[in-house]
Amino acid sequence: MTDSTALLTDHYELTMLQAALHAGTAERRAVFELFPRRLPEGRRYGVVAGVGRALDAFEAFRFDDEVLGVLDEGRVVDEQTLAWLADYEFTGDIWGYAEGEVFLPYSPLVVVESSFAEAVLLETLLLSIYNHDSAIASAASRMTRAAGSRPCIEMGSRRTHEEAAVASARAAYICGFQATSNLAARQRYGVPTTGTSAHSFTLLHDSEKDAFTAQVESLGRGTTLLVDTYDIAEAVRLGVEIAGPELGAVRLDSGDLGVLAHQVREQLDGLGATGTRIVVTSDLDEHAIASLAAAPVDGYGVGTQLVTGSGHPTCGFVYKLVSRADASGQMESVAKRSKDKVSIGGRKYALRRRNARGTAEAEVVGIGEAPLDDGDDRALLVPLVSAGEVVGREPLEDARARHAAARAELPMAAQQMSRGEPVIPTLHQD
Repeated sequence: MTDSTALLTDHYELTMLQAALHAGTAERRAVFELFPRRLPEGRRYGVVAGVGRALDAFEAFRFDDEVLGVLDEGRVVDEQTLAWLADYEFTGDIWGYAEGEVFLPYSPLVVVESSFAEAVLLETLLLSIYNHDSAIASAASRMTRAAGSRPCIEMGSRRTHEEAAVASARAAYICGFQATSNLAARQRYGVPTTGTSAHSFTLLHDSEKDAFTAQVESLGRGTTLLVDTYDIAEAVRLGVEIAGPELGAVRLDSGDLGVLAHQVREQLDGLGATGTRIVVTSDLDEHAIASLAAAPVDGYGVGTQLVTGSGHPTCGFVYKLVSRADASGQMESVAKRSKDKVSIGGRKYALRRRNARGTAEAEVVGIGEAPLDDGDDRALLVPLVSAGEVVGREPLEDARARHAAARAELPMAAQQMSRGEPVIPTLHQD
């Protein structure tokens, strides 16, 4: 089977290409932009993720014999278009916000400059990756902010598509999660993995004591014991009896986690296991994590709510033509003007306006030319593809560090979990 990504697209991308080839407009210079018209309701900022995955997919975007055979057999396009696709090669430039960066409404997250034919084919591929990964990253950022210094572990693989699970683990790591349960994320992206046991392991054995003994003997005293299969207090007592005060952690996966954490902490301390940590799981989101801030919790395992974007599984990004060459070859702005779906024409440039203290004050988007830097501003668009060659690939740790820095420069209002307007405004300059 081909490893090409060219069929990860919509049928109409190719029929548009065919019609443009017949009209003689396919090779007109064009600028497409990927951007959000708004943030999900109540969110104050979003996070860009999926850039590295998009670059990988871009490099694999080719129309080999197998792909062309599918298009030919299905009569998706005509012979002229098949011949053009056989020679397809992107020769333009792509600019974008770097991975881990914060975004606001109308941030020009990706700017594609090439011919119409080359650029239009990338629409679905870019949108599918950016919409998913950025939704997960945006939720993950809120969760790690709510958790503060307490670590978060991503464990949502069983709650989503198998490939979405890997992408989710990657996006969560960018936004501060310490590890994932997903081993494919470790293999592909180097995300640290962790895990111990589930309820089935306890139920397998004749007694909870037998299960804990087997786990400690195999994985060591520093392991994490799941203590809510039967009676929590008895399980905690057994765990310390078997592992001693060196027991690494206990995990709570049900019940009133705040109340239980206080009870378990008191019991552990009474048993001399003052260094044993308490990890909580059970359908946590950023609001649940925030509500546990005063509880003696040492870490959070987050699954379903993370991999579904905590109620917002997509960012609503769109990919629109904003500038194209006219019949004489001169570039001119174009924009969609339909009700409730307004686009802003013209090639965009963006910077983050900051005050003298380094706090972000606005997203400044220049139309047609870069906005003026007043001395404290930070340019946001970086080269991703130059003359068809990928130039923007970077280590995942760079994206992780970038997100921490970008989030830190936002005003204090960004920390609020309540619904509200974007934390800084987006300003357009002609």
